[in-house]
Amino acid sequence: MYRYRLLLPLLFALLLVSRVAAASSTSPEEARRLRMPDIHGDRVVFVYAGDLWTGNRSGGEATRLTTFAGMERFPKFSPDGRWIAFTGSYDGNPDVYVIPSQGGEPRRLTFHPGSDQVVEWSPDGKEVYFRSTRLSPTRRYNRVFHVPLEGGWPEPFPLPICERVSFSPQGTSLVAYTELNREFRTWKRYKGGTAEDIWTFDFPAGRSRRITTWEGTDRFPMWHGDVITFSSDREDGVLNLYDYDTRTGTITRRTHFTEFDVKWPSQGPNAVVFENGGWLYVMDWTATEPTRVPFTLHTDAVAARPALTNVSNLIGAASVSPSAKRVVFEARGELFTVPAEKGDVRSLTATPGVYERFPAWSPDGKWIAYFSDATGEYKLTLRA
Repeated sequence: MYRYRLLLPLLFALLLVSRVAAASSTSPEEARRLRMPDIHGDRVVFVYAGDLWTGNRSGGEATRLTTFAGMERFPKFSPDGRWIAFTGSYDGNPDVYVIPSQGGEPRRLTFHPGSDQVVEWSPDGKEVYFRSTRLSPTRRYNRVFHVPLEGGWPEPFPLPICERVSFSPQGTSLVAYTELNREFRTWKRYKGGTAEDIWTFDFPAGRSRRITTWEGTDRFPMWHGDVITFSSDREDGVLNLYDYDTRTGTITRRTHFTEFDVKWPSQGPNAVVFENGGWLYVMDWTATEPTRVPFTLHTDAVAARPALTNVSNLIGAASVSPSAKRVVFEARGELFTVPAEKGDVRSLTATPGVYERFPAWSPDGKWIAYFSDATGEYKLTLRA
């Protein structure tokens, strides 16, 4: 075992593996995997492949705003539409940046080793609100802070635990917010201790009020007029948009998706935009049905190009052959057999876009069993 381990870094470095493409650089087809959108008037900004893109709310060709190799996320238009605040990792750490909505050089607003994630603008457009664990002694919970658009020292929002905040039409004295955050967790129909609820806080009165009592997920509050719109899985286990009437306390369903969750909803002055199944949808506040926004993207797709990759540090499951002369490894979704002493490294699968895992050699050495998602679901597969 020790001898073939010494060979792995060199041998695996010579394997040509193809990275899975998110979209072809020349494909005219409608793009998917569009995330974290925001809307202002007839403009939409969203995240694709870790960069920011903008386009018309009716769809069509999108324009790329950022090209940095790191991640740019959580874009939010300023109330006047002139700026886009977002979280970027230009200097090696997720901090708050702003960029002109038509494109330009990003300007950094926060300088902290923690992760600063943009959540909202102040109603007057003079400050950017973001969440961070910078004052949490355990780093388990976020708190919302605000920093001036022109730069300066961030100040904490006067709520000790806060993830999302949406201001009422009355301004900053009354807000809707969530205390917890499960946005990146993929557990469906979760009803545990970190299930989110929607709260309101009246600052002059110093009083908070929980307005949703569903034991599952209620999140992303968006206050417009007399209504707080939020996403919830309260009826059939699928996240959809619901309206809470602040005058009557009644809750009514706004969208009716049955397959994919409504993700990353964000409000503009007259509409809400969100992701569903990798597509973007826009829904006016007065509309009864959302409209899908078909975008096309043209990019050099650097991450999708074939490349020589060393996968020796990405090895998962393994199985030794009955003769002990070879070992089969799972690495980066592919299966390889490696000699214990002499011989070549063999790729058994070579199937970019398919995930093979958990290989096991048969007792007679004639077959290797493994799981593959080539059909869309994990199924047991045999290879001679």
